[in-house]
This record gives sequence, C-alpha cells and structure tokens, in this order.
Amino acid sequence: MADTRMPTATYICPQDGSRADSTTLTWCCPACAGPWDLDTGALPPVRLASLGGRVNSLWRYEEALPLTAPAVSLGEGRTPLVPLTGNVSAKLDFLMPTLSFKDRGAVMLAELARRLSPDRVVADSSGNAGTAVAAYCARAGLPCTVYVPGGTSPKKTEQIRAHGARLRTVPGGREATAAAARAAAGEPGTFYASHVFNPYFLHGTKTYVYEIWEELGGTLPDAIAVPVGNGTLLLGAALATAELLAHGLIDRRPALIAVQAEAVSPLATAFRAGADELSGAPERAAPTLAEGIAIPRPPRARQILAAVRESGGTFLTVTEDRIRTAQRDLAARGFFVETTGVACWAAVGDVTDRSVVVPLCGAGLKTGLADQVAVSPSSTCRA
Repeated sequence: MADTRMPTATYICPQDGSRADSTTLTWCCPACAGPWDLDTGALPPVRLASLGGRVNSLWRYEEALPLTAPAVSLGEGRTPLVPLTGNVSAKLDFLMPTLSFKDRGAVMLAELARRLSPDRVVADSSGNAGTAVAAYCARAGLPCTVYVPGGTSPKKTEQIRAHGARLRTVPGGREATAAAARAAAGEPGTFYASHVFNPYFLHGTKTYVYEIWEELGGTLPDAIAVPVGNGTLLLGAALATAELLAHGLIDRRPALIAVQAEAVSPLATAFRAGADELSGAPERAAPTLAEGIAIPRPPRARQILAAVRESGGTFLTVTEDRIRTAQRDLAARGFFVETTGVACWAAVGDVTDRSVVVPLCGAGLKTGLADQVAVSPSSTCRA
C-alpha cells in the first residue's frame, strides 16, 4: 500500500506548461515528451541557526525538499569541503555511500517510488546514476532493473549487480539503452527513475549548494564550477541559489561555471554562439575520458544554457591531456577521483582572482587511472 504521506508537488512541463500529478507514474510530458519540472509552491526558508542537532544527511534541509519524513536514507550528504589552493576548494562528493554525487538525487527518487509503491523500478545508465538507483532501491526494498549499454565498465556493472538490481545490457550505445528503458517505463506499474526526466532528482542535487552555504557560515563562493553533461548537478545548483536569494539568505548568486570535455561540448558550443538551445549536435558522443559528461544531446539543454547565463557564468572546456594531468595532480594531493570528476579541477585549478568550489564527484576506483581507461563512445555514463 502506498505511503500516506504522498507528495503534494505537481509536475509541470517547462516547454508547454502541461501539468500532471506527481503521484502518478507519468515520467514525461504527454504533449512534447520532454522532461518535467516540479511546482512545489512556496517552500519555506532554511534558517542557518535551526540546523544544529539535525540529522547528519541531506535530509537536514527538509524545508527546501519536496518530500519530508523519509524512510530511505544511507546517510548521504554532508561531504567535506576542503581547500585545494588559496582560491579553490573541493567538495568531496566521492565520499557518498555509492561513491558519487548521484546519491543526492537517487535517494529522492527511491523515496518517491517507495511512497508510490510501483511494481518495478527501471533506470538507464552506464555508470554512477544506475549504481545509485540500484543501491537506494535495495534500501527501499524495491525491485530494480538497470539498463546499460554494451561496453559499460565492469567495475560499475559489478556494483549495480551487488545491490541486487537486474542488469539489462543493450547493444547499440547509450541512445539505444535509453530507448529500451523508456519502452519498459511505459509498462503499467513501472516507475522510471530517470535522473534526467524526473525533477525530484534535481531537488536532491540542490542540497550540494545548501551544504556549501552551511559550511561557509551562510555565504557562497564567488563561483561554483560544475561538470555538465545532462546538467543535473548544475540545475540543482541553480535551484538552490535561486531559493537562497529569494529568501534573503544570500545577497548575490554565484556564477555557475559549466565544464565540458572539449571532445564532447555541444552546450559550450551553443553558449559561445549565443544560442538558446542546441542545433546540429551529433547523435553519438565522441571518445573522451570524461565519460560521465559525454552527452551529445542533453534533454534539458535550453534550461542549462539559461541557468548559466542568468548566473553570470560561462562554459569552459578541457582537453584529454588536461584531464589526465588533473587526475594525477589530485592524486598527488591525496584525492583519487574518476576521470569525469577531475574535469572542473582541470578547468579552474589555477584561478586566483575569485573563490571557487569544485566537486570531486566520483571515486577513482570507478574508472581507474586515465592512462588505463579504455575510451569508447559506447561506454559513456550520463551525468
């Protein structure tokens, strides 16, 4: 039987304004098939002085979250913020329970699914999102199937299986994998735990910024650098900074610095051209070590571009050589981070004119050292 504390927010399509009850299993806009946003109504402010003694996880920011009184948690969140230079600090999200920042959104999806009591949960990923969904579904006691493309890292598929999820390997790359998962999502009784289409995931990732705000005593750095593929962490950051500003808890929004691999940088290209959306982006990703952000056609492209511009931010791209160098440099500082997770350090590590926070968002054990990683377009995970 579904949980009596059902969600009260409403799904809304940012493209055409269509709406749906978030207690349904509808995973995309029925009019345009695009991803949902979430109309939560007016959320109350999170008061810094009220946080002492609260639960030591992202659920401590309950006022800002669309779900409360959770039953699903692995103690996610509250990751350390550590200085790397005089201007750049790193937030160690690779210390999450499944070793990546995706736990922030996955716990929200699993909690929502638990309340809706579906017959099954499906997800598509070839990396951290699939692992996180598998782990949190295990915690929630939900049957889970994760669709992955052929060529997915054996380290990641082993982690998915270890959590008890059924693994479905799909030939033909990432787009074919997404199509297979979405076909399964259309079956009755199925909850599609999509980190791209379901906006509850974004309300989980926004806690990344709430934690920085709390750690810095109610302030934020001049800029927040974020690796961007599907943009789930960036859009969560944009939500958080807008909420904090609207409640008068900060006096300015930090610039959002979006980082992409030079090899797969459709958003950076559109941003530099002054475009509001993608045009002419390739269907397949080129090979890159930054597999987690190798997304040629992100569904929320228009929102990502708008969020960066509204913050006064910009896009930066990094080469494969810079990714290799950045991973070795962080390892020499004591942090073994996966190849996608070093992209922001590669982009802004030498900044001296303002304060910046970068996420180290996946453990190095997930991919290994860059020089030992087999680079393939079909092995991309959708961050």
